[in-house]
Amino acid sequence: MRKTTKFKELINQKGILVMPGGFDGMSARLIEETGFKAMLATGAGISNSQLGIADVGLTTMTEVAQQVTKMTDVTNIPILADMDTGYGNAINVIRSVKEFERAGAAGIQIEDQLAPKKCGHFAGKQVISKEEMVHKIKAIVDTRQDPDLVIVARTDARAIHGIDDALDRAHAYAEAGADVTFVEAPQSLKELERIATELKGIPQMANMVEGGLTPLLSAQELEQMGFKIMICANTALRAAVKGIKDALTILQNDGDQAKLQHLICTWEERQTLFRLHEVSKIEDKYLRFTEEVK
Repeated sequence: MRKTTKFKELINQKGILVMPGGFDGMSARLIEETGFKAMLATGAGISNSQLGIADVGLTTMTEVAQQVTKMTDVTNIPILADMDTGYGNAINVIRSVKEFERAGAAGIQIEDQLAPKKCGHFAGKQVISKEEMVHKIKAIVDTRQDPDLVIVARTDARAIHGIDDALDRAHAYAEAGADVTFVEAPQSLKELERIATELKGIPQMANMVEGGLTPLLSAQELEQMGFKIMICANTALRAAVKGIKDALTILQNDGDQAKLQHLICTWEERQTLFRLHEVSKIEDKYLRFTEEVK
């Protein structure tokens, strides 16, 4: 089964789909091996990890697509790729869709921010018109080669025009062909309930950002409201940051690794995660002749 088809099945099945955010091949492997059925390729996480810069629209389309390729190459579960604004107008969106399909994305997420975009929980965002975004979505529908490629349409209008405009935009984006709509950064339980209720019949995605603008709810609570997807876009990244910092602090203070063993994986865990045994088998199969020549 194609990953796109599998992703659609996961969205349409009973219950809520929890999707952590991955940002490189290592995090993607860990997400799959932990047992999650799908993941997000987080634009913010890619910007943080690859550029060392906040999510303020500095990553290019090719940089993000390359990271998605690395993630899809080492995993078997569907990956939703964060395509930001599509990197320009509808013409840019057309090229972006082609690149992300080639990268192996099972779905693409596009937002209605004005470029350069910002993290959905940052201040100072701006949005394009509803009509322009509708045409971007139509361009995706007309461009995708795989009809099962999932389109997630995100609106950031809540921060600029309020929740009513955001809900209106979500309806319009679904009518234009989005499979899932995503009202980013609602600021209360009441707003979350309105999204689930007033957009009923359209699969809804909620972003649970630790320390962000939206109240943190469990998957069970969101499911009871009516949401179909819960993304935890940067939980893995932030756990990695803390773990690295804690281990390095001990190393800097002590000049000794004895007290940081509990913060790092074992040698065996590392080699298993990165498939050393598979590389060894390939070496045995294709490189054994070099030993024979010697």
